[in-house]
Amino acid sequence: NSRDSPSSALTSPSPTSPAPRLSSGGCYATIIAHNSEENRTRIKLPSGHKVVVPSGARAMVGVIAGGGRVDKPLLKAGNAYHKYKCKRNTWPKVRGVAMNPVDHPHGGGNHQHIGSSSCISRKAVSGQKVGLIAARRTGFSGGKRKF
Repeated sequence: NSRDSPSSALTSPSPTSPAPRLSSGGCYATIIAHNSEENRTRIKLPSGHKVVVPSGARAMVGVIAGGGRVDKPLLKAGNAYHKYKCKRNTWPKVRGVAMNPVDHPHGGGNHQHIGSSSCISRKAVSGQKVGLIAARRTGFSGGKRKF
């Protein structure tokens, strides 16, 4: 039970559900508090979100193997190719300014430049919505620069 484990992996959302909540490499959840009257447990996920689950929900003690997998660099294009081949078609990413005008709103021109503001209205039709959609502000978003 999740009420007995201080940090757990493979937490199921309910006592009868087979679907694990944390199943990727190196993931774990930390138990913050128990509410014995309502039979509820608060857990903290790796993202920082706090979730309330039933206290009878199943959990495994420990951390899932494979932590730090994303820390190792891919080093070459072939590794990135095989990584994204089994996931989804998101690699390689070609920039819009490197395309022709028929392929992308930022394409074309004698130099690789957008040519106009990259901010676009929320009301723009689909196909025009590339760049910063309904941006409230643009540019450097940090605090005061220290030299």
